[in-house]
Amino acid sequence: MTSDSAQASEDGRQHILLVTGLSGAGKTTALRVLEDLGWEAIDNFPIRLLDRLIGSEAEERQLGPLAIGFDSRTRGFVPSDIIERVKELSSEEDILLTTVFIDCASGELERRYNETRRRHPMASGRPVRVGIQAERELLEPLRRWADVVIDTTEYSSNDLKQAIRENFSASAPQDMSVIISSFGFARGTPPLADLVFDMRFLDNPHWVDELREQTGLDPAVGEHIRKDPTFDTAFGQMRDLLLTLLPRYREQGKAYVNVAFGCTGGRHRSVFTASLMEEALRDAGFSPTVLHRNLGSRAADEIEGPKT
Repeated sequence: MTSDSAQASEDGRQHILLVTGLSGAGKTTALRVLEDLGWEAIDNFPIRLLDRLIGSEAEERQLGPLAIGFDSRTRGFVPSDIIERVKELSSEEDILLTTVFIDCASGELERRYNETRRRHPMASGRPVRVGIQAERELLEPLRRWADVVIDTTEYSSNDLKQAIRENFSASAPQDMSVIISSFGFARGTPPLADLVFDMRFLDNPHWVDELREQTGLDPAVGEHIRKDPTFDTAFGQMRDLLLTLLPRYREQGKAYVNVAFGCTGGRHRSVFTASLMEEALRDAGFSPTVLHRNLGSRAADEIEGPKT
């Protein structure tokens, strides 16, 4: 999923990132993250105007990184023509160009469209799966030719965001980035986690009526979790382990470390522990980012397991 050209070039060339892929796979999310990282992001840019933006016809060459999104809805979209034009642009000495394809399994795309009740741009009144298949066939040449392919089939929105951050930071990180996340095992383990801590040994607040609809961010839930006789000892050991490992990862040149805390539903124990660990690491001189993947999920008895 990574590419040697993913980071902004240091030799004076402009880095151009062309982002395409299947509708519903996550292109818009990817472009938003790139914009947050310092890229100038443009979506659905007319292909026929590409030369005016980055080619020899461009009046002024911007030095900052530029991300351009396009897909089957873009005016003048002909994959073979795009490939030929991009090959020409890639030969220019002052451009460093990378093409990214955001992919996703057809079944997952169909589920996403049915969930949101959006119309697929190539369905034209037909079933969603027909539109997905037609678009996949149209885009196959671009997928085969892309420098980087990111498959979001098993990704949450946060997983995709993190993948973009890791692969396409506008400049090399000045220091190691630490990401602390919470998740629910019932909804799948994060695919990008370097270290996973299972918090399911703690007493589950879900089975306390007044706490069920609250989350690990609420004080009452935190108080309940801290009353578990094993919490303080276990948390201290996890904190000490991280404070031992993180400096070693930094010495080895690791740019990102993803630490995930999981519980059954991802709403109580993992959220509280991840938030508390963020405070502990911040006190130790790190600057972690916190992501709560399943915080907005509904409280469901059927996935929480037996009441204890």
